[in-house]
Amino acid sequence: MGWNDDLIADVRANGKATKGPFVGRDVLILNTKGAKSGKEHAVPVVYSEDGGDLVVVASMGGSPKNPAWFHNLKANPDVMIETGKQRWKAKAVVTPEAERVRLYEQHAVKNPGFRDYLKKTTRKIPVIRLKRASA
Repeated sequence: MGWNDDLIADVRANGKATKGPFVGRDVLILNTKGAKSGKEHAVPVVYSEDGGDLVVVASMGGSPKNPAWFHNLKANPDVMIETGKQRWKAKAVVTPEAERVRLYEQHAVKNPGFRDYLKKTTRKIPVIRLKRASA
């Protein structure tokens, strides 16, 4: 079992991270469909909130490239979100520039390590709004 798998199992079992560097942070499990494969993928992601939507940042720790999950949700924006013990469908919307900057800063206030990611890369780190799908 890999690091992500351990964190996913912990969050699913306890509704939150109970060990490791994600303790005390808001973590969701983002379930995407592979852009090429069409296979289901689950990944733990730190989130913040804005206007009733959840916000995630495709930082990949400041890597020069975007994470695979970002490519997946761009190709297939209908995703499944797991927060706490709840599962719900959402539409992933990549934010336009002005909103991206505002939401990134808001996210970094809550998660200061994200400021360091900006220093590690020259790419514009995408910010994604997760809008709950209508029932």
